[in-house]
Amino acid sequence: MTTAPTRTAAARGGAAVPLSRNRDYNILWSSQLMSELAMEVAAVAVPLLILARHGSPLQLGLASSALAAAHMVAVVPAGMLADRWDRRALMLCCQLLRVLGMASLAGALLLDRYAFWHVLLVVVLEGFLGSVFDPAEHAALPQVVPPDQLSTAVARNAARPYVATLVGPGVAGFLFSALPLGPFLTNAVMFALSSVALCFLRLPRERAGAAAGAGAADADGTGGTGDADGSGAPDRGGEPAGGDITAGFRWVLGQPVIRTTMAWMMVTNLVFSALLIVLLALSGEDRVGPGELGLTMACFGAGGLLGGLFAARLHAVARPPVILLGFTWTAALGAALMAVVPTGLPQGALLAVMAFFAPLANTTVLTYQLTVTPDALRGRMSGVAGFCSGGAGVAGPALGGALTGLAGGGTAAVLLCAGCLVLVALAATASPTLRRFPAPGPRAS
Repeated sequence: MTTAPTRTAAARGGAAVPLSRNRDYNILWSSQLMSELAMEVAAVAVPLLILARHGSPLQLGLASSALAAAHMVAVVPAGMLADRWDRRALMLCCQLLRVLGMASLAGALLLDRYAFWHVLLVVVLEGFLGSVFDPAEHAALPQVVPPDQLSTAVARNAARPYVATLVGPGVAGFLFSALPLGPFLTNAVMFALSSVALCFLRLPRERAGAAAGAGAADADGTGGTGDADGSGAPDRGGEPAGGDITAGFRWVLGQPVIRTTMAWMMVTNLVFSALLIVLLALSGEDRVGPGELGLTMACFGAGGLLGGLFAARLHAVARPPVILLGFTWTAALGAALMAVVPTGLPQGALLAVMAFFAPLANTTVLTYQLTVTPDALRGRMSGVAGFCSGGAGVAGPALGGALTGLAGGGTAAVLLCAGCLVLVALAATASPTLRRFPAPGPRAS
C-alpha cells in the first residue's frame, strides 16, 4: 500500500494542511461521492430498465429486496475486512469490480442481450461491494485527517449524500431517455475514475500507539489489532474469523455512549423512513401532481445539503447535548406540523427543516465514534453502524405502509409517526448519556 508519514504536520509542530488542500482527504471524498452518485443513478435507472423491458412489479420488488439483502449480509463482515486488510487496496478492488458489473450491463444492452437475471446479479454485486467500500472509507478518514479537523471532515462528508440525492435521479432520467444503456455506462465511467483516484491515495502506516490501543482492546475482549507488517493492514495473529466479526458488536455494546447513540439513531431513522412513505401515500390521497411531488422530495435533499454545508460551523459553537436533543425535538415538531399543513411543498419545507439538522447530529455522533474507537476496530464499528441503519432503512418503508393501512389514511399515519418521534425525544431527554453527551477527547489510535 502507498504510505505517507505517520505524523501530521500539526504533530511535528507545524500547521495542519487545510482540508481543501489535503489531497488524500479529497481523494476519499470524491471517490465516495462518485460511488453515491452511481448508486442514486442506478436506483432510478434499474426500475426504468425493468419497466421498459415489460418487467413485472414482482421483478421490481425482487431487485429492491436483493439490493437490501446484499447490503445487510455484507456490511458486518465488511467491517472486519476493513480492519484486517489494506484499506486502500480493498476500496480499489471494490471500485474495479463495480466497473465490470456496470460495464457488463451496458454491454448487454448494446448487444440487445437483456436478461432480468443479469440485472439482478449486477444489483446484488453493487449492494455487496458498496457495503464493503463504505466501512473501509469511514475507517480511513481519521488516517488522513488530523484530530482537530475531523469534525469538519465528517460534516463535509455528511453533505455528500444529499448532493448525490439531488443530482443522481435527474441524471438517470435524462440519460435513460436519451439511451437506455447511458446510465450504466456513466456509472462504469464514474467507478473507473474513482479507481484511478484511489491509485494515488496514501494512507499512513499505523502509529505506534495503535498497537498499544489495540492491545488494550484485546485485553478488554474487544479484539483489537496491531500492525505487524507496516502495511496498514492490522495483523490479527490468527484469531478466528468469527471473533473478528463479533468484535465490532462487543465494542459497541461495551461503550455506553456509542451504544446509546446508535440505538437512538436507529430508531429515529426507522420512524423517519416510515414517515417518508406515509407522506407519499398522503400526497397520493390528495392527488398531488408528479412535478410538485418531485419538488417536495427534492426539498429534503436541499435541506440536507444546506445542513451539511453549515454543520461544521454549528458543531464548533453548539454543545453536543444541545445538538442531539435539539434535532430530536425538531424532528418531532416537524412531523406533528405535517399533519396540519397542506400536502406538497408546505410539507416539503418542513422536510427541509428536519433534514437541515440531520447532518449536524450525524457529525456530532460520528466524530465521537471515530475519535474514541481504536483504529483496529473502526471498520467493524462502522459495519455495525451500517447494519443498524440499513435495518432501519429496510424496515422503515414497511412500517410506513403498515401504519397507513392501520390508521386508515395518511393524516392519521403522520400523527402516529409524530407520536413515535415525540416518544423518542422524551426518551432521549430522559437519557443521562444523551443529556451529558461528551465532546470528543484525544483521538484513539
